[in-house]
Formats: sequence, structure tokens, C-alpha cells
Amino acid sequence: MIRGQKIAFRLLFFLYIAGVLYLCFGHFDNTPSVPLTLWGIPTDKLVHFAMFFPFPILAFLAFDTFTQTVRETLLFVGVTLLVGILIAVGTEMGQANLTDYRSGDPLDLVADTIGLSVSSLITAVWDIRKQKK
Repeated sequence: MIRGQKIAFRLLFFLYIAGVLYLCFGHFDNTPSVPLTLWGIPTDKLVHFAMFFPFPILAFLAFDTFTQTVRETLLFVGVTLLVGILIAVGTEMGQANLTDYRSGDPLDLVADTIGLSVSSLITAVWDIRKQKK
């Protein structure tokens, strides 16, 4: 990957993190009404899944130079997953303890973790397949 692309991916990653923090801590009074569930799943949980799904992919594009071995890929993806989970825990704890307009919900953390895990698996498989070619 060329240097300009790496800088662009890093910028995109940090903008993504800023967006997640804004969505987690923003005070939104006039939000449009949305259905409470979609396919039987609470819409809020789908939003949390979607919000954290890009994290491993963007982190990989921003900070990895396409690892050379399966072991390196699994280590990178594992650390990325752990960092993502720590960010998710931090946002939920911050909402519960630092705001009076948001609440921390353990099920939001579950949705965040599922999004991170699915994306981590996709990222690992993608890089391992790339290595084998």
C-alpha cells in the first residue's frame, strides 16, 4: 500500500472513532422516529452492531501493512478486537457515569462485541486468504 493510501486510511479511522464517540455521547433531542424492532431485533442493538462493525477493518487498513504470517494476522486481529471491546466498554461506562441523558446498557455492549467479532473474523479470513495467494 502506498504512503498516501495509508495516511488516508488512518485519517478515515480517526474520523470513524470521532463519529462513534459523537454517536455514543451526543445529546440528540430531535431524532426521527424509527421502528422499535427490525426482523425482531431491537433497532438500537442493530445500530450498535453497525457502529462497531467497521472498527477491525478500518484498523487493519490503517495500521497493518498486510501481515506476512497467519500468526501475525491472528495476533493483530486479536489485539484489534480487544481494543475495540475496551472502547465499547468505555463508551457504555461513560454513558452510565458521565452523562445524565444516556444510560449504559449491557445489551448494547453485547451488540458492540458481536459487531466487532464478526468483522474481526472477516478481516482475519480476508488477510489469511490474501497471504495464501
